[in-house]
Amino acid sequence: MVARVFFLNIAVATAKIAFGYASGAVSILSDGFHSLTDSASNIVALVGIQVARQPADEDHPYGHRKYETMAAAAIGLFLAIVIVEIGRMVFGRLRSGQHATVTLASFAIMAATLIVNLIVVRYERSAGERLKSEVLIADALHTRSDVLTSLAVIIALLGGLAGFPLLDPLAAAVVAVFIGHAGYKIARDASRILSDQMVIAEEDIRGVVMAVPRVLGCHRIRTRGPADHVFLDLHVWMAADTRLDEAHRLSHEVKDRLMARYPQIADAIIHIEPPPRDQVESSKFKVQSK
Repeated sequence: MVARVFFLNIAVATAKIAFGYASGAVSILSDGFHSLTDSASNIVALVGIQVARQPADEDHPYGHRKYETMAAAAIGLFLAIVIVEIGRMVFGRLRSGQHATVTLASFAIMAATLIVNLIVVRYERSAGERLKSEVLIADALHTRSDVLTSLAVIIALLGGLAGFPLLDPLAAAVVAVFIGHAGYKIARDASRILSDQMVIAEEDIRGVVMAVPRVLGCHRIRTRGPADHVFLDLHVWMAADTRLDEAHRLSHEVKDRLMARYPQIADAIIHIEPPPRDQVESSKFKVQSK
Protein backbone atom coordinates (compact mmCIF):
# COMPACT_ATOMS: atom_id res chain seq x y z
CA MET A 1 0.00 0.00 0.00
CA VAL A 2 2.77 2.45 0.96
CA ALA A 3 4.54 1.55 -2.29
CA ARG A 4 1.50 2.65 -4.34
CA VAL A 5 1.34 5.92 -2.42
CA PHE A 6 5.07 6.38 -3.01
CA PHE A 7 4.71 6.21 -6.79
CA LEU A 8 1.75 8.60 -6.71
CA ASN A 9 3.76 11.08 -4.64
CA ILE A 10 6.73 10.81 -7.00
CA ALA A 11 4.48 11.58 -9.97
CA VAL A 12 2.94 14.59 -8.20
CA ALA A 13 6.31 15.96 -7.08
CA THR A 14 7.89 15.53 -10.51
CA ALA A 15 5.06 17.35 -12.24
CA LYS A 16 5.15 20.29 -9.83
CA ILE A 17 8.92 20.67 -9.80
CA ALA A 18 9.24 20.43 -13.58
CA PHE A 19 6.51 22.99 -14.17
CA GLY A 20 7.78 25.20 -11.35
CA TYR A 21 11.20 25.49 -12.98
CA ALA A 22 9.67 25.97 -16.43
CA SER A 23 7.27 28.74 -15.36
CA GLY A 24 9.43 30.33 -12.70
CA ALA A 25 6.59 30.05 -10.17
CA VAL A 26 8.35 29.66 -6.83
CA SER A 27 5.04 28.71 -5.19
CA ILE A 28 4.61 25.70 -7.50
CA LEU A 29 8.28 24.79 -7.13
CA SER A 30 8.13 24.93 -3.33
CA ASP A 31 4.95 22.86 -3.37
CA GLY A 32 6.78 20.36 -5.55
CA PHE A 33 9.60 20.07 -3.03
CA HIS A 34 6.97 19.62 -0.36
CA SER A 35 5.49 16.74 -2.36
CA LEU A 36 8.98 15.32 -2.89
CA THR A 37 9.36 14.95 0.87
CA ASP A 38 6.19 12.85 0.78
CA SER A 39 8.10 10.37 -1.34
CA ALA A 40 11.05 10.44 1.02
CA SER A 41 8.63 9.91 3.90
CA ASN A 42 7.15 6.89 2.10
CA ILE A 43 10.59 5.33 1.91
CA VAL A 44 11.07 5.90 5.64
CA ALA A 45 7.59 4.47 6.27
CA LEU A 46 8.34 1.35 4.25
CA VAL A 47 11.51 0.73 6.24
CA GLY A 48 9.86 1.61 9.55
CA ILE A 49 6.88 -0.67 9.06
CA GLN A 50 9.04 -3.55 7.83
CA VAL A 51 11.32 -3.38 10.86
CA ALA A 52 8.63 -2.54 13.42
CA ARG A 53 6.56 -5.62 12.59
CA GLN A 54 9.42 -8.00 13.41
CA PRO A 55 8.80 -10.10 16.53
CA ALA A 56 10.73 -9.64 19.76
CA ASP A 57 14.18 -11.19 19.84
CA GLU A 58 17.07 -11.63 22.28
CA ASP A 59 18.35 -8.09 21.74
CA HIS A 60 14.90 -6.49 21.62
CA PRO A 61 12.74 -8.27 24.23
CA TYR A 62 10.09 -5.53 24.00
CA GLY A 63 9.86 -5.86 20.23
CA HIS A 64 10.75 -3.35 17.50
CA ARG A 65 7.76 -1.01 17.54
CA LYS A 66 9.80 2.08 18.42
CA TYR A 67 11.47 1.84 15.03
CA GLU A 68 8.12 2.90 13.60
CA THR A 69 8.09 5.88 15.95
CA MET A 70 11.64 6.73 14.89
CA ALA A 71 10.49 6.58 11.26
CA ALA A 72 7.70 9.03 12.06
CA ALA A 73 10.25 11.34 13.70
CA ALA A 74 12.39 11.14 10.55
CA ILE A 75 9.42 12.43 8.54
CA GLY A 76 9.43 15.49 10.79
CA LEU A 77 13.13 15.97 10.03
CA PHE A 78 12.42 15.89 6.28
CA LEU A 79 9.83 18.61 6.79
CA ALA A 80 12.34 20.79 8.64
CA ILE A 81 14.78 20.50 5.72
CA VAL A 82 12.07 21.54 3.28
CA ILE A 83 11.20 24.62 5.34
CA VAL A 84 14.81 25.81 5.11
CA GLU A 85 14.87 25.27 1.34
CA ILE A 86 11.59 27.10 0.78
CA GLY A 87 12.75 30.00 2.93
CA ARG A 88 15.86 30.30 0.79
CA MET A 89 13.82 30.38 -2.42
CA VAL A 90 11.33 32.93 -1.08
CA PHE A 91 14.10 35.25 0.04
CA GLY A 92 15.83 34.94 -3.33
CA ARG A 93 12.63 35.74 -5.23
CA LEU A 94 11.77 38.77 -3.10
CA ARG A 95 15.29 40.10 -3.50
CA SER A 96 15.43 39.60 -7.27
CA GLY A 97 11.90 40.85 -7.98
CA GLN A 98 11.36 38.28 -10.76
CA HIS A 99 7.81 37.40 -11.80
CA ALA A 100 6.40 33.98 -12.60
CA THR A 101 4.69 33.10 -15.89
CA VAL A 102 1.10 32.06 -15.15
CA THR A 103 -0.81 30.07 -17.79
CA LEU A 104 -3.80 27.75 -17.95
CA ALA A 105 -1.33 24.86 -17.79
CA SER A 106 -0.34 26.09 -14.32
CA PHE A 107 -3.89 25.62 -13.08
CA ALA A 108 -4.21 22.27 -14.84
CA ILE A 109 -1.09 20.91 -13.12
CA MET A 110 -2.19 22.13 -9.69
CA ALA A 111 -5.76 20.85 -10.11
CA ALA A 112 -4.58 17.39 -11.19
CA THR A 113 -2.08 17.05 -8.34
CA LEU A 114 -4.67 18.34 -5.89
CA ILE A 115 -7.07 15.55 -6.85
CA VAL A 116 -4.32 12.94 -6.48
CA ASN A 117 -3.41 14.26 -3.04
CA LEU A 118 -7.03 14.13 -1.88
CA ILE A 119 -7.22 10.48 -2.92
CA VAL A 120 -3.93 9.67 -1.17
CA VAL A 121 -4.95 11.40 2.09
CA ARG A 122 -8.26 9.55 2.31
CA TYR A 123 -6.70 6.22 1.41
CA GLU A 124 -3.72 6.50 3.74
CA ARG A 125 -5.60 7.98 6.69
CA SER A 126 -8.21 5.22 6.51
CA ALA A 127 -5.53 2.52 6.39
CA GLY A 128 -3.57 4.15 9.23
CA GLU A 129 -6.61 4.23 11.53
CA ARG A 130 -7.57 0.67 10.60
CA LEU A 131 -4.05 -0.66 11.23
CA LYS A 132 -3.34 1.82 14.07
CA SER A 133 -0.06 2.68 12.36
CA GLU A 134 1.78 5.82 13.54
CA VAL A 135 3.74 6.07 10.30
CA LEU A 136 0.71 5.88 8.02
CA ILE A 137 -1.20 8.43 10.10
CA ALA A 138 1.83 10.74 10.20
CA ASP A 139 2.30 10.40 6.46
CA ALA A 140 -1.39 11.09 5.83
CA LEU A 141 -1.07 14.24 7.94
CA HIS A 142 1.92 15.26 5.88
CA THR A 143 0.07 14.68 2.61
CA ARG A 144 -2.96 16.57 3.92
CA SER A 145 -0.73 19.61 4.29
CA ASP A 146 -0.02 19.18 0.55
CA VAL A 147 -3.72 19.70 -0.14
CA LEU A 148 -3.77 22.93 1.85
CA THR A 149 -0.59 24.26 0.29
CA SER A 150 -1.84 23.42 -3.21
CA LEU A 151 -4.92 25.54 -2.54
CA ALA A 152 -2.65 28.40 -1.43
CA VAL A 153 -0.65 28.05 -4.64
CA ILE A 154 -3.80 28.15 -6.79
CA ILE A 155 -4.85 31.38 -5.02
CA ALA A 156 -1.38 32.81 -5.71
CA LEU A 157 -1.67 31.93 -9.41
CA LEU A 158 -5.02 33.70 -9.57
CA GLY A 159 -3.36 36.69 -7.93
CA GLY A 160 -0.65 36.64 -10.57
CA LEU A 161 -3.22 36.79 -13.33
CA ALA A 162 -4.90 39.70 -11.53
CA GLY A 163 -1.63 41.65 -11.44
CA PHE A 164 -0.32 40.75 -7.99
CA PRO A 165 2.91 38.77 -8.64
CA LEU A 166 4.02 39.21 -5.03
CA LEU A 167 1.47 36.55 -4.08
CA ASP A 168 3.73 33.89 -5.64
CA PRO A 169 6.57 34.10 -3.05
CA LEU A 170 4.02 34.80 -0.32
CA ALA A 171 2.22 31.55 -1.20
CA ALA A 172 5.55 29.76 -0.94
CA ALA A 173 5.91 31.21 2.57
CA VAL A 174 2.42 29.90 3.38
CA VAL A 175 3.59 26.47 2.22
CA ALA A 176 6.42 26.68 4.74
CA VAL A 177 3.95 27.52 7.53
CA PHE A 178 1.77 24.50 6.72
CA ILE A 179 4.82 22.27 6.60
CA GLY A 180 6.03 23.60 9.94
CA HIS A 181 2.66 22.93 11.57
CA ALA A 182 2.56 19.35 10.29
CA GLY A 183 6.17 18.81 11.38
CA TYR A 184 5.42 20.09 14.88
CA LYS A 185 2.49 17.69 15.34
CA ILE A 186 4.51 14.74 14.09
CA ALA A 187 7.49 15.60 16.32
CA ARG A 188 5.18 16.10 19.33
CA ASP A 189 3.58 12.66 18.93
CA ALA A 190 6.91 10.92 18.32
CA SER A 191 8.53 12.59 21.35
CA ARG A 192 5.62 11.49 23.54
CA ILE A 193 6.33 7.86 22.72
CA LEU A 194 10.13 8.07 22.79
CA SER A 195 10.04 9.83 26.18
CA ASP A 196 7.74 7.12 27.63
CA GLN A 197 4.86 9.47 28.41
CA MET A 198 1.91 7.87 30.24
CA VAL A 199 -0.48 6.25 27.76
CA ILE A 200 -3.41 5.09 29.91
CA ALA A 201 -4.53 7.18 32.89
CA GLU A 202 -3.66 5.76 36.32
CA GLU A 203 -7.20 6.10 37.61
CA ASP A 204 -8.55 4.09 34.69
CA ILE A 205 -6.11 1.26 35.44
CA ARG A 206 -6.87 1.46 39.15
CA GLY A 207 -10.58 1.16 38.53
CA VAL A 208 -10.11 -2.17 36.73
CA VAL A 209 -7.67 -3.54 39.33
CA MET A 210 -9.80 -2.63 42.34
CA ALA A 211 -12.76 -4.51 40.87
CA VAL A 212 -10.91 -7.81 41.44
CA PRO A 213 -11.97 -9.47 44.74
CA ARG A 214 -9.29 -9.65 47.48
CA VAL A 215 -7.17 -6.96 45.85
CA LEU A 216 -6.55 -4.32 48.53
CA GLY A 217 -5.06 -1.60 46.36
CA CYS A 218 -2.38 -0.76 43.84
CA HIS A 219 0.26 1.86 43.13
CA ARG A 220 3.31 2.61 40.95
CA ILE A 221 1.16 2.30 37.84
CA ARG A 222 3.18 2.96 34.70
CA THR A 223 2.30 2.67 31.02
CA ARG A 224 4.42 3.50 28.00
CA GLY A 225 4.70 2.88 24.28
CA PRO A 226 2.57 3.68 21.21
CA ALA A 227 -1.20 3.93 21.61
CA ASP A 228 -1.71 0.50 20.01
CA HIS A 229 1.19 -1.35 21.71
CA VAL A 230 1.25 -0.45 25.40
CA PHE A 231 3.46 -1.91 28.13
CA LEU A 232 2.10 -1.76 31.68
CA ASP A 233 3.63 -2.46 35.07
CA LEU A 234 2.16 -1.91 38.53
CA HIS A 235 2.28 -3.06 42.15
CA VAL A 236 -0.81 -4.78 43.55
CA TRP A 237 -1.56 -5.04 47.28
CA MET A 238 -2.82 -8.28 48.77
CA ALA A 239 -3.18 -9.43 52.35
CA ALA A 240 0.14 -10.54 53.85
CA ASP A 241 -1.25 -14.00 54.70
CA THR A 242 -2.40 -14.73 51.14
CA ARG A 243 -1.05 -18.09 49.92
CA LEU A 244 1.48 -17.85 47.11
CA ASP A 245 -0.58 -19.90 44.68
CA GLU A 246 -3.67 -17.77 45.41
CA ALA A 247 -1.70 -14.54 44.96
CA HIS A 248 -0.40 -15.86 41.67
CA ARG A 249 -3.93 -16.69 40.52
CA LEU A 250 -5.21 -13.27 41.50
CA SER A 251 -2.38 -11.53 39.67
CA HIS A 252 -3.36 -13.38 36.50
CA GLU A 253 -6.96 -12.36 37.01
CA VAL A 254 -5.87 -8.74 37.31
CA LYS A 255 -3.79 -9.05 34.14
CA ASP A 256 -6.60 -10.77 32.21
CA ARG A 257 -9.11 -8.09 33.18
CA LEU A 258 -6.74 -5.29 32.24
CA MET A 259 -5.94 -6.79 28.85
CA ALA A 260 -9.62 -7.47 28.18
CA ARG A 261 -10.50 -3.86 29.04
CA TYR A 262 -7.53 -2.44 27.11
CA PRO A 263 -6.68 -4.70 24.14
CA GLN A 264 -3.84 -2.35 23.21
CA ILE A 265 -1.84 -3.63 26.19
CA ALA A 266 0.86 -5.89 24.75
CA ASP A 267 2.12 -7.04 28.14
CA ALA A 268 1.50 -6.31 31.82
CA ILE A 269 3.94 -6.98 34.63
CA ILE A 270 2.36 -7.22 38.09
CA HIS A 271 4.36 -7.09 41.32
CA ILE A 272 2.53 -8.47 44.37
CA GLU A 273 3.16 -6.97 47.81
CA PRO A 274 1.36 -6.39 51.11
CA PRO A 275 -0.17 -2.95 51.60
CA PRO A 276 1.85 -0.23 53.36
CA ARG A 277 1.47 -0.09 57.13
CA ASP A 278 -0.75 2.97 57.02
CA GLN A 279 -3.09 1.05 54.71
CA VAL A 280 -3.28 -2.19 56.70
CA GLU A 281 -6.22 -1.27 58.90
CA SER A 282 -8.33 0.04 56.05
CA SER A 283 -7.34 -3.00 53.99
CA LYS A 284 -8.50 -5.37 56.74
CA PHE A 285 -11.81 -3.53 56.89
CA LYS A 286 -12.18 -3.92 53.14
CA VAL A 287 -11.49 -7.65 53.30
CA GLN A 288 -13.98 -8.13 56.13
CA SER A 289 -16.65 -6.15 54.28
CA LYS A 290 -16.28 -8.46 51.30
